[in-house]
Amino acid sequence: QVQLVESGGGLVQPGGFLRLSCASSSIIFNLYEMAWYRQAPGKQRELVARIFTDSNTNYLDSVKGRFTISRDNAKNTVYLQMNSLKPEDTAVYYCNAQYDRRDYWGQGTQVTVSS
Repeated sequence: QVQLVESGGGLVQPGGFLRLSCASSSIIFNLYEMAWYRQAPGKQRELVARIFTDSNTNYLDSVKGRFTISRDNAKNTVYLQMNSLKPEDTAVYYCNAQYDRRDYWGQGTQVTVSS
């Protein structure tokens, strides 16, 4: 069974930072497009950032310049560095892996931005 294990969420004040990590030992990591999604209460899940196998990236407009997605294929890990956090970034963040017709999700990690 494929597992994506997220870590790094928590409570942070506005303007602060967090780094999320997502690791998997059960997929051939470098074949997969990796992404972070988030879902706030009462809202639909949205794509925050995606990193392709060639390390090209794209971002949700509202996080451009503040968030950075990166991957370390040797460690089978994808990261989301989140800076200048805002209360509207509060959500459960999910890691996603896609390759061919395979589509896997992590269990989610809570990020709360509040003073």
